[in-house]
Amino acid sequence: MAAWTTTPEGLRLAIRLTPRGGRDALDGIEALADGREVLKARVRAAPSEGEANAALIALIAKLLNVARSHVELAAGATARLKIVAVSGDGEILLARLRQLLPAL
Repeated sequence: MAAWTTTPEGLRLAIRLTPRGGRDALDGIEALADGREVLKARVRAAPSEGEANAALIALIAKLLNVARSHVELAAGATARLKIVAVSGDGEILLARLRQLLPAL
């Protein structure tokens, strides 16, 4: 199962977030034990009071060149595995994501 899905509303990303990761970045794709794929992301923020989630939203918005208001946490607010929904043209967003991860 892929780490992303295009939808009529935009793009849905499955992400494994590492808070207090030393830098804000996407680190590629990881296969989970159950066969699912996720994007690996790290943020400097701590996982308290939603700081890491806010940093993740800001990171995704910056990398995909969309406004923060177009990025929302769809699932996993208190979990390491999260689903992030990005509104916009799914194909354009996917092309931008693939440019960030050239090994795909």
